[in-house]
Amino acid sequence: EGPVESKNEAAMSELVPEPRQKPVVPMKPMGINTSLLGYIGIDTIIEQMRKKTMKTGFDFNIMVVGQSGLGKSTLVNTLFKSQVSRKSSGWNREEKIPKTVEIKAIGHVIEEGGVKMKLTVIDTPGFGDQINNENCWEPIEKYINEQYEKFLKEEVNIARKKRIPDTRVHCCLYFISPTGHSLRPLDLEFMKHLSKVVNIIPVIAKADTMTLEEKTEFKQRVRKELEVNGIEFYPQKEFDEDLEDKTENDKIRQESMPFAVVGSDKEYQVNGKRVLGRKTPWGIIEVENLNHCEFALLRDFVIRTHLQDLKEVTHNIHYETYRAKRLNDNGGLPPMTVETEENHESNL
Repeated sequence: EGPVESKNEAAMSELVPEPRQKPVVPMKPMGINTSLLGYIGIDTIIEQMRKKTMKTGFDFNIMVVGQSGLGKSTLVNTLFKSQVSRKSSGWNREEKIPKTVEIKAIGHVIEEGGVKMKLTVIDTPGFGDQINNENCWEPIEKYINEQYEKFLKEEVNIARKKRIPDTRVHCCLYFISPTGHSLRPLDLEFMKHLSKVVNIIPVIAKADTMTLEEKTEFKQRVRKELEVNGIEFYPQKEFDEDLEDKTENDKIRQESMPFAVVGSDKEYQVNGKRVLGRKTPWGIIEVENLNHCEFALLRDFVIRTHLQDLKEVTHNIHYETYRAKRLNDNGGLPPMTVETEENHESNL
């Protein structure tokens, strides 16, 4: 981690993290026969790592942001095929729209194929629901930075835990209203402020309200507006590690983003098969059918291909940037931990 830290601290003058470079692979010495005479077992390292990580399990913290009624809770439930959002944990319809942005985090342990994941869903009820939405992203930015601060304080403790609890937000799904027109100033302001501190994945909610032509046009318009406003969403160009990554991520950036999705946790029978879908008078919209919506692409992207990368970018880029800034502001000293503050007060 040393080179990454010093590199990021050097880049702090502009507050822009440098692209991560691949370590230089030493050239093979010429003339030495590297073929093994028998089996050693180096290839079991992967299995050893797998066993270790399986024991500890994984953390993943996902935040959902957007106006009420865009289907955020339903989409998260659909994403993990279980009732994981606040709606399903005793939320009632009579609840009034909060006057200010609240932040509610709900933790779950999900297990699949022997792999345990501690999933935390962070909801932001009240975002964008007022007449005056000025600075309504501030509580969200504050929450994200508080999690970095908590991690940093644990890290600089003299007797620190072997495994620091990770509450940092790895991924923020930002829900765009399916107007078919353009992004609202609120959307642009939020993404402008937050794209520097968290991985933002923009999604167009309730995409079944648009025709195919409208959807294609709207996606292109959103991409153009984000580009014009200099908003970087995940996967960010400068963090592509190699050509393979770049090719894969370019395809996502230029074709899939923002994902036009439909969420549903209801099952229906279609041609003898149980499918997740939404029933309309003219047929059933199948959530996992790519001809109907891009939900399957979003799930593959967030969980099956980029989950580990989301965590790494959060740790190596966003958290490093926060950490370097925090230490710079503090004259290179680690921030005071909670215990030392308490001791300090008791000594006075």
